[in-house]
Amino acid sequence: MSIRELRQIVNGIPVSDGAGVQLKRVIGSPQLNMLDPFLMFDAFGSDRPQEYLAGFPPHPHRGFETVTYMLAGKMRHEDNAGNQGVIETGGVQWMTAGRGIIHSEMPEQEAGLLAGFQLWVNLPAAEKMREPRYQERSAAEIPVETLENGGEIKVVAGQTDQGTRGVIDNAYVKPLYLHVTLPAGSHFVQQVPETDNSFVYVIEGQLSVGDHQRPLNQGQLGVLEKGQTVSLLAETQSQFLLVSGQPLKEPVARGGPFVMNTREQLEQAFDDYREGRFA
Repeated sequence: MSIRELRQIVNGIPVSDGAGVQLKRVIGSPQLNMLDPFLMFDAFGSDRPQEYLAGFPPHPHRGFETVTYMLAGKMRHEDNAGNQGVIETGGVQWMTAGRGIIHSEMPEQEAGLLAGFQLWVNLPAAEKMREPRYQERSAAEIPVETLENGGEIKVVAGQTDQGTRGVIDNAYVKPLYLHVTLPAGSHFVQQVPETDNSFVYVIEGQLSVGDHQRPLNQGQLGVLEKGQTVSLLAETQSQFLLVSGQPLKEPVARGGPFVMNTREQLEQAFDDYREGRFA
């Protein structure tokens, strides 16, 4: 099995989004515009309420999916179709915006640590105008696989080599989304389809990637080369995300909160939003 080596290290850039929330943009940055089918990847984390309390007031989406995974804290979401809920520590929301939705994401706390990630996953052309859909799962619902080396894998989407299946259903890009914790000195191996685009994001610690043992440090994202096997060594106690998915290989027209295939479709999205035609 060919081992995936480290192709690119991305540090990301600090940005302000929503109503002034400070975060780090890793995919969707000048260093890495996109990694088909992944359009954007943000990491956020602060224990200073003034940096996150304003949250993400109502805003629209069309043509892709947003994945919010919480490491700490609580985030309340509401939309113009009447859906609402709270994503808590260790929980995930996989929202398929489809033809259009207007939603808000506001911290459900006034103090303490708020931390997590948001990933944007593109939809194929045939599904961009489908009905919106939510998949929301608590930490207790996400399967946890215990490793012989003392580590663990929280399986959000996809399947591990040992057969543990995630809680998210997605047939568009068949994603793998794993949150892995490893003790120092331990190895992690996972098979992925050779045609997938894959990345590793280090939450804590330091990893060595592939047979070449290239280092990847806390806060860095590593884009992996093609191959069938992800092989990582935890140089220290480490936590990381491994995310993988099938590229769509379709034209991408992006404009703020809308991701379509053509400029005309993008202009129609803006017009539909202005004229109140969203769900």
